[in-house]
Amino acid sequence: MPIIAAYMVPHPPMIVPEVGRGSEAQVEATARAYNRVAQEIAALKPETIVISSPHATMYADYFHISPGRGAKGSFARFRAPQVRFDMAYDHEMAKTVERLAIANDLPAGTQGQRDPELDHGTMVPLYFIRRYYEDFRLVRVGLSGLPLEDHYRLGQLIRQASEETGRRVVFVASGDLSHKLQSHGPYGYAPEGPEYDARVMDVCGRAAFGELFDFDEAFCERAAECGHRSFVIMAGALDGVEVSAEALCHEDVTGVGYGICAFRPQGADESRRFLDIRQAAQARRFSAAREKCDPWVRLAWQSVESWVTRRRRIEVPGGLPEALITARAGAFVSIHKQGRLRGCIGTISPTQPSLAEEIIQNAVSACSRDPRFDPIRPDELNLLEINVDVLGEPEAIASEADLDVKRYGVIVSLGHRRGLLLPDLEGVDTVRQQVEIARQKAGIRPGERVDLQRFEVVRHT
Repeated sequence: MPIIAAYMVPHPPMIVPEVGRGSEAQVEATARAYNRVAQEIAALKPETIVISSPHATMYADYFHISPGRGAKGSFARFRAPQVRFDMAYDHEMAKTVERLAIANDLPAGTQGQRDPELDHGTMVPLYFIRRYYEDFRLVRVGLSGLPLEDHYRLGQLIRQASEETGRRVVFVASGDLSHKLQSHGPYGYAPEGPEYDARVMDVCGRAAFGELFDFDEAFCERAAECGHRSFVIMAGALDGVEVSAEALCHEDVTGVGYGICAFRPQGADESRRFLDIRQAAQARRFSAAREKCDPWVRLAWQSVESWVTRRRRIEVPGGLPEALITARAGAFVSIHKQGRLRGCIGTISPTQPSLAEEIIQNAVSACSRDPRFDPIRPDELNLLEINVDVLGEPEAIASEADLDVKRYGVIVSLGHRRGLLLPDLEGVDTVRQQVEIARQKAGIRPGERVDLQRFEVVRHT
């Protein structure tokens, strides 16, 4: 059975009267909307309620799903230990999601629990729901540092699990909005805060879930939002479904945004396959970019495609520029997927008879042997971007004063240990950062004396 309803809700502990001790009156409108949602859920009589929470167990590269038969919790850390919960989990539903995740190469499951107690992102929705309805089991889902697309995919699998198990499922996406809405608020003010709240309330009020992908990560970070990934999982659970959406409430009086929306499925709608639409557009864009790339990057692309699809290393093709055939140099091949690093392997100095062979070797290694990542899968190819950096000859320098983080890469050496960092990398803004990261890569401790070299690169994109 498909998802029968979904709701976007906040989780301020102070909205619970035993916690707020009168301060909950500040968000009375949010409490009224919350009660309306809880009453609507009670009328639907779901067998299972899935709650996605930013405060459940969270990993950078894995979605944690509630393990075992149940969990307890209380608001003791918010000075209200008398408000307690003893919830039964829907073990079958959780294990079905885990099985589907494994089958679909999505890193999600019931392993890695760090804290068995319920978190407040789960308990605040439960507090209101249990006022009116208790005859349900719970599935608690954590977020991750993975791309938004993977959060959407998890939602799709939750929907599929509800259909396989035949459960009547309500999805509750727990998450506050921006934490930077008022200068007097606990987190201060940023202009991105009100902008985030206005945008997300507009998007969710229209159930225009495809637009949730358009929120840039840096923008979300500056807005200090809490629930965006939670909302995206919910959107995935409603994939391919016509939805009647209603924005019930938005408040920002505490400096934190609290938004409540209700989503009521109306039937199938193939035009609302938002992840498929996004990936098709990305594939067209990347395909066009690949047609325009120079021979250095095109050679890396050919190497990656051949290895990923056929496990075959290509021979040096004909028609390459003379510089690729006669020159020898170190080279790095960097692969990004949807803006995130997916693999990067290179050589400081040449190891192959030609630069072309250097690029072929490092492209194969970047897509299949970078120890930080799983090998790239064929279904990822249309989502990749590839860069090639050709390294100039390293030169010794006396100190960090001879470095420029935008122009020069750095090699840090101590004995046989060497660490390299390329120039002009996103998020590396100072020479000190550049050198410290290179030290870490080499396993060299702070304070140990090192030799420094710098080099320039020719970057092919």
